[in-house]
Amino acid sequence: MTRSGQSHILAIGGGSFRPSPRYSFLEASGLLRYGLDLTGQDRPRLGLMATALGDDSDWILKMYGAFAGWDVELSHLTVFPMPNVPDPRAWILEQDMIYVSGGSVANLMALWRLHGLDEALGEAWRAGVVLSGQSAGALCWHVGGNTDSFGPELRVWADGLGLLPYSCGVHYDSDPQRRPLLQQSVASGELPGGYAADEGVGLHYVGTEFIQAVSVEPGGYAYRLEHDGADGVKELRIEPRMLTP
Repeated sequence: MTRSGQSHILAIGGGSFRPSPRYSFLEASGLLRYGLDLTGQDRPRLGLMATALGDDSDWILKMYGAFAGWDVELSHLTVFPMPNVPDPRAWILEQDMIYVSGGSVANLMALWRLHGLDEALGEAWRAGVVLSGQSAGALCWHVGGNTDSFGPELRVWADGLGLLPYSCGVHYDSDPQRRPLLQQSVASGELPGGYAADEGVGLHYVGTEFIQAVSVEPGGYAYRLEHDGADGVKELRIEPRMLTP
């Protein structure tokens, strides 16, 4: 398998999937097409992980259905009640792209570390496997952000993989708790400066460098947050590149 040699992460604030005209089905959005294009493969291997949802079988089936008609080779990794593949590390390294669902990022990280998936995902990233995901599946690659893993009132969370040395904000324009808490966390030093994404917006990194934001939602933006050197935070709005929905 030939890879580009670059390490890509696509962290999505929301909007990976859209409702389908087919009853109770979903369709993958242009954000996931963008991620698959980063693999450079004509028929990429896409590995699905729903650890953050407790490996919910209904959601895994919906993700499979969302790629109906796409030229991808789909498989998935679960850890409940035990890993569904003989060697999870080997499975991860065989993929061209990994997609991680939303859900509980705190539970996700605990289970990944228990099963050694944290190290395997870092190894895959360095080997050129595209890492992607939405919400919890976006936060996990960063130092941290804020999460509802512990209840409806958001908490600061700084226990991510840290492949990207930044904080991350997701659902930035749809959840009124997200923006002020992330700003406070960066201002106080609880979290490093970082990036945030509205619904329908993805943050694309090559290595640890933020390259651009991409969007399937008109009016959606990304943001750069930095400590202002005093007691506050500077937030810079980033215009994304529009994709076909």
